[in-house]
Amino acid sequence: MSLVAEELRAKAEIYHGNDICLEKSKFLFQEMGFPRGLLPLKDLVECGYVEETGFVWLKQKSKSEHYFEKIGKNVTYAPEITAYVEKLKIKKLTGVKAKELLIWLTVNEIHATGPADGKVVFKTLTGLSRTFPSSAFDEEKQEEKKEKK
Repeated sequence: MSLVAEELRAKAEIYHGNDICLEKSKFLFQEMGFPRGLLPLKDLVECGYVEETGFVWLKQKSKSEHYFEKIGKNVTYAPEITAYVEKLKIKKLTGVKAKELLIWLTVNEIHATGPADGKVVFKTLTGLSRTFPSSAFDEEKQEEKKEKK
């Protein structure tokens, strides 16, 4: 069952297929001031964006996990991720969890400080937050590491 209501789908730009969804989502997040490798999703089947509200959704074939080596963090991505995006902010994020010590915490907000400072702040539902350099989420760095393995 989809988290995206039909009313939202009717107002959205919707794309199907991994390649076009990756391209569109990376472009959108870059336009909003985030690193292109922030959400390294796999096997995307659908993505959509409602420009008037900033609502975005990304659907994968199945849950995926990614390890960000530069910051030593595991992150899981649900089959469906939703959020409201605006310049330097991702709000009401669903479907993303990060491992902190031995527990998985739901990430519900992400803020970027902009290119001058180059930091990304992740906030959880409990009010905890962590700040990392935006370079940890550079797409090129992740691809290089995949090739080296």
